[in-house]
Amino acid sequence: MYSPLRHLPSVVWKKRPIQLTFFVTRKCNARCPFCFYLAGADQPDRGAAELSLAEIRKISASLGRMLWIAFSGGEPYLRKDLAEISKIFHDQNRPSVMLYPTNGLLPETICKTTERILQNCPDSVIVVKISIDELGAAHDDMRKTPGGFDKAVETYRRLAPLARRYANLELGINTVFCSRNQDEMDRIIDFVRDLEGVKTHTISMIRGDLVHAHYKDVDIGKYRRATGRLEADLLEGTSDIHGFRGGRLKAAQDIVQRRLIYRTLCEQRRLVPCYSGKLNLVLSESGDVYPCEIQMRSFGNVRDYGHDVGKLLRSPAARAALETHGNLSCHCTHECYFITNILFNPRLYPTLARECFRLSKGRSAGPAVPGVRSGAVEQKPVDP
Repeated sequence: MYSPLRHLPSVVWKKRPIQLTFFVTRKCNARCPFCFYLAGADQPDRGAAELSLAEIRKISASLGRMLWIAFSGGEPYLRKDLAEISKIFHDQNRPSVMLYPTNGLLPETICKTTERILQNCPDSVIVVKISIDELGAAHDDMRKTPGGFDKAVETYRRLAPLARRYANLELGINTVFCSRNQDEMDRIIDFVRDLEGVKTHTISMIRGDLVHAHYKDVDIGKYRRATGRLEADLLEGTSDIHGFRGGRLKAAQDIVQRRLIYRTLCEQRRLVPCYSGKLNLVLSESGDVYPCEIQMRSFGNVRDYGHDVGKLLRSPAARAALETHGNLSCHCTHECYFITNILFNPRLYPTLARECFRLSKGRSAGPAVPGVRSGAVEQKPVDP
């Protein structure tokens, strides 16, 4: 497997991107009212053609070795060449992790494409995260997708056998935390915990500029209680831990991340340095490059720079945009960026070490009170 240790120099020298979020398509077979990306569909450049495989190969070649690549959308599995795109990045950029979030509406396509990705990309951890934001008909209504919940569960059932056959497949569930479902978190967590083979359950705080802003009217105390349940389940060993090498460190980072997100929501300020635009980049389906998903001021379009990301980032326009971005007083809760903001911040290493120790000690001891749900105890905020 491609080792993440190759990127240790980036702890000190944050001079080039090692994490890429690639929105491979804007096409989507759902119309979730809380989707921040599709909300911008009327922007002038959104009608541009998607990057071709030949263009993607050039862009990939200009990036160098990567730690983590997230393929997003839209629905990424609607790109018929997703497996070919994945192979390009696997072979040329050697990422330790490749992430595929999906709404799960295309069980057969998702399963077949994922197996092709696993066969083509044996040296990367392949993380597939299925979206489950409610249970049953409530999920369908929330995402405006009749039958969507049953299809998402069917996708899980088809992928679970692959996880037993391919050691580099990590199966997960993602739940968007919003005003609509914040009172249902215990039921959703219980449901996900019973899904055999699911290694991770992510509760993602709703973010971005939404058409329906009321979805962001959340009770942050309920968010802390829900993420506290996930933390307690990890510590007690009643939920699985990441199956890849370094999984315990990643689980410790998950714990620290949730606490930082909670504190960010409480204090409404940035608590740790943000490395977006330095270690993290966003690439749109039409070639625009951004420092992050939230502050959508483009560095420029890679098509105007011979598909060379490095050349684009050295341009005066990109430097000016990065300087402006660095001066922003933003304080987002984007989980993907918190990963690098934590793992590449030496000041947080004592905290990570402490959480690794707690995970090791807690999981070896087993549940403190067998038969009692972790959510039965109120989780108190703990400073990272």
